[in-house]
Amino acid sequence: MPETGITQTHRLAFIRQHNARRAVRDVPAEPAETPPGRVPRVTKLMALAIRFEHLLASGAVRDQTELAELGHVTRARVTQIMNLLHLAPDIQEAILHLPRVTEGRAPIAERHLRAIAAEVDWQKQRRKWMQTRGRATQREANQ
Repeated sequence: MPETGITQTHRLAFIRQHNARRAVRDVPAEPAETPPGRVPRVTKLMALAIRFEHLLASGAVRDQTELAELGHVTRARVTQIMNLLHLAPDIQEAILHLPRVTEGRAPIAERHLRAIAAEVDWQKQRRKWMQTRGRATQREANQ
């Protein structure tokens, strides 16, 4: 088959039909010019946590156990991802807007955020977040 230089991408949407059966629907994606680098994994996980919350609230899935089964991960991993929702809203927004990674590892990983999310007080969370950002900046400078 000759190479045409055209790439066609598709998004898949998992839907629940009226008879409670699950189906996959093909949603064509519009081609867009992507900026250099890649989205940090922690940004993707934050977006996934928000999506999971929406799926649970809308009733599309029963509980976190069903999310784990659908995602082929453990319930503990779903809990780790969902715990990102315990972060202060401004920290969540900052995570969603982290700069793209152009080389090497992302400076902030989900494991760095676990202790912050475990903190109940948002002011303490913000202090820990600033410390984590500072350490991440130092790691980037040393690379």
